[in-house]
Amino acid sequence: MTILASEGLARTYVSGGRDITVLTDITFALEAGGFLAITGPSGSGKSTLLGLLAGLDRPTRGRVVLDGHDLSTLSEDERARVRAEKVGFVFQAFHLIPTLTARENVQVPLELRGLDGRNRADELLERVGLGDRGHHYPAQLSGGEQQRVAVARAFAHRPRLLFADEPTGNLDAATGANVIALLAGLNRELGTTLVLVTHDHDLAALARRQLRLRDGAVVEDTALPAVSA
Repeated sequence: MTILASEGLARTYVSGGRDITVLTDITFALEAGGFLAITGPSGSGKSTLLGLLAGLDRPTRGRVVLDGHDLSTLSEDERARVRAEKVGFVFQAFHLIPTLTARENVQVPLELRGLDGRNRADELLERVGLGDRGHHYPAQLSGGEQQRVAVARAFAHRPRLLFADEPTGNLDAATGANVIALLAGLNRELGTTLVLVTHDHDLAALARRQLRLRDGAVVEDTALPAVSA
């Protein structure tokens, strides 16, 4: 079943009185439970594409269908509701709340829904190898540990899709590889569809499909053999 589809997607901005085209005619479909890596050099449009796919921005042309919802037909409030119900995010910056413990940070998406997330937070912290660190604040955790907390938080509400934008950009190579392996493992275990933006080809090789961009266009769409993380 297709969970995410991009049809003729384009994004143009106006700068200095002229149009700047960032993306041109991006078309693809991703099956539920898939793991897609979007790669390409800096400035190729990777993060812009991710924002459009997640409904954080609107395309100039084309449309995105996310789990049966045509985002182009929805208001901002309706798109926000779809994201809250179906989407998780992991970013390069960890975006943890410094005054909350690791456990409390993981609970936030559930508490926003009026749910008691303590047991779910404890379960996810165990999954990411931080079961004994839940009472620590972000400043007491390493960069890799903070990103693992961010991963646990992203999975707290059991999203259908998870978007990760350069999630290893602030980490050393070994720690970054561990974080991507963790995301890949949760993708397999929980069936959450994973869309990863990265410039690192070694990390992208863990995905089962790669979409490579150059100058805002798809130049390669490749299915990859399964790689054990």
